Amino acid sequence: MITLPTAKIAEKYQTVAIVREIESPENPGGLEKRVSVVPEDVKKLTEERCRVFVETRAGNGVDFCDEEYLRAGAEIQNEDEIYKNKDLVIKFKGPSIASIEQMREGCTLLCMAHFNSFPDRARMLERRQINVIAMEEILESPKFQDPTVILGRTAMAAALQPFADKNSLGGLKIRVLEWTSRTAPAIRRAGNRDPRSLKILQSDVEIDACDALGPDSLYFYDSTTLDNPKLIENLRQLACNLFDLAQFEKNSGVQAVESWREDHVPHEFGLRRIQCLHQTGQAGARYGLSLLKKNKPQLDLANARAVVLGYGNVGQGALHELYDHGLGQIAVLGRSHTQSGRIDYWLKQADIVINGAEQPEHLRGMNFLITNRHLKSFLGDGSVVIDLVGGSPTNRSPVEPVLACTFLDDPHFVQDGVSVSALWGWPMLGMMRETAVAYSGQVVDVLVGRERLIDGLDKLTPGVARALVCGPHLI
Repeated sequence: MITLPTAKIAEKYQTVAIVREIESPENPGGLEKRVSVVPEDVKKLTEERCRVFVETRAGNGVDFCDEEYLRAGAEIQNEDEIYKNKDLVIKFKGPSIASIEQMREGCTLLCMAHFNSFPDRARMLERRQINVIAMEEILESPKFQDPTVILGRTAMAAALQPFADKNSLGGLKIRVLEWTSRTAPAIRRAGNRDPRSLKILQSDVEIDACDALGPDSLYFYDSTTLDNPKLIENLRQLACNLFDLAQFEKNSGVQAVESWREDHVPHEFGLRRIQCLHQTGQAGARYGLSLLKKNKPQLDLANARAVVLGYGNVGQGALHELYDHGLGQIAVLGRSHTQSGRIDYWLKQADIVINGAEQPEHLRGMNFLITNRHLKSFLGDGSVVIDLVGGSPTNRSPVEPVLACTFLDDPHFVQDGVSVSALWGWPMLGMMRETAVAYSGQVVDVLVGRERLIDGLDKLTPGVARALVCGPHLI
């Protein structure tokens, strides 16, 4: 628990405003319609003896009406009153400039703040002495150690150990049969070990479509879900290395998870507490495939050449969606594969490229993974580049053609015959209500769960304290 200076800083928040999304710097046209807290979660706040005020029609965009909020114990206010005299203001996107003027000094704003991308707004919030907690900066503290994730990681580590012993990982071609929630952690571990190549294959792939055979190949699968005995037997006869996650779990799973926990003290900080990163990857890949079908109507997606940069939470969502759409082979690129020169091999004539690789702040705008040269000379007409990371002129994306995020009113552009999109808020494409419910649950859990943000700025836990990007300001 981090204790901040307590003099004149509000204790438990007594009045909470849930405001409607309107046009703002990152929401041109007001097309973002999600609400930050849904009626079901309002009840959890009123049970804390908070007065919850909801702006009229705040939930209409995702089919939650004012009457539902009233039944949950909220009070409804219009746009002229909702920001005034509130201890805590919660919204999804950052506020409009006009809204900032209505907030009282010393109140707290909880939102996706993105201070680096909107410096002018950040300075105004500072001048107005608004305490700002950036949802996107709140982290688990300590990091949660999921046993399924640990199992996948340790299984892949065991599969790779013989190659590490022979110092031959650099020449290894890893093929993962199926993307599932169980194989996803193994994919991440494999990417971290810098193999020669890493690809995801469909579960029904035939031996003739396998591009890695012999002793320098490793096929990782899970017999719990994979039903392709003919393929496994053919791979065995061709001297491929095979590793079954289910068999590893049966023989060593409990011990492997326990040993891993003993050797790995949880990090102080873990994943984002308020996020839909997997859904971001899914939505971006889904939109990319829709563009690809439009651009190349004769292309069979099973034969599409797909490349995903990164294998973290956002990248896994893209892998999930591409796999579910039946793409036969999906190349997954790690840090070494994206180095200048080496990445050329992977991008040459790719049909769809999805970037889920972040870069440190000091490299943004200095180092580009996907360049204008790639669009002009490596990717063919009709190909698609989807950037899941995004950015702005002051906080550039690793995709050089992306000068700033695109928006729902104009989600992609064409450069050198290649369709490029870097949408601000990918889940807004067809996943608004679903992700609104998910975000709401996370927001309210931070407020009244183990972090207890509702208790005020003087009792912030470490994972929330790091997200206080403006303040603390006195009341």
